[in-house]
Amino acid sequence: MSNGDSTSTSELDSDTGPTTIGLRTIGIIGSGIMGSGLAEVAARAGFEVILRSRRQDSADSMMASLDKSMARHVAKERMSQSEADAVAARVSTCTELAGLAGCQLVIESVVEDLEVKKNIFTELDGILGPDAIIATNTSTLPVVEMAMATNRPDKVCGIHFFNPAPVMSLVEIISPLTASEETVAVACAFISQCGKDAVQVKDRAGFIVNALLFPYLNNAARMLELGTASAEDIDTAMQGGCNFPMGPLALLDLVGLDTSVAILDALYAEFGDPNYAAVPSLRRCVAAGHLGRKSGRGFYDYSR
Repeated sequence: MSNGDSTSTSELDSDTGPTTIGLRTIGIIGSGIMGSGLAEVAARAGFEVILRSRRQDSADSMMASLDKSMARHVAKERMSQSEADAVAARVSTCTELAGLAGCQLVIESVVEDLEVKKNIFTELDGILGPDAIIATNTSTLPVVEMAMATNRPDKVCGIHFFNPAPVMSLVEIISPLTASEETVAVACAFISQCGKDAVQVKDRAGFIVNALLFPYLNNAARMLELGTASAEDIDTAMQGGCNFPMGPLALLDLVGLDTSVAILDALYAEFGDPNYAAVPSLRRCVAAGHLGRKSGRGFYDYSR
């Protein structure tokens, strides 16, 4: 592919290593938990990874999160110290998008704001080699609009990991109308190389998982708002009655109430289904800065 990579993407059926799918270096854009999680997934699969954060302190924080994760794996005897050191050595950081110039695949994972994402894609388009693929980790926004912000719409797709990325096995591969078959094939091969399970989905708001999940989460918040039951009892009922690993309100706190409202707004804008209209209590929590685990308070108090 680009930047002197002579490996053809026609070698997708080979399993001898990352370079056989035309990818050596993966760029990750985003300074949150997802950024360090994506870096860990790709580095453990043998790829060189460059993490880009706008501030060096955020980049240092992401590397610290990666180191903590590696230490947990060693402590639980899931890998040796030398293996953990090798993974960490494959990850570096930068604070400018220009630092990603040598990447063959860049995955954007920033705030769920379409204009912000489109601006990043436009800038990346002028930095990366002509064969590089640009992907978004968006959970619901239209990928085609990001693709059309570049001069390579055929090389843009969605690669939606779930949080926490090192643990969750599923990845949604989103194909906008503009994406080439080769781009989607390389994305799927990359996910396979990472030891994850890929499902392919058309570019519609929410894709598969969130389009089905968020009406359920929204209705749980509505049930609490109506006083049907307490947050604890709603979550206990869904865990015990449906064998779910986590109750809906605890899950909303994990996702982030601001992120959840943004997803619901995007779903409602596309489909107009009342089940996608965020209930007032969600918006009030966001207005109060009660965003869930990341702020220390949401439906539950995490400050203690």
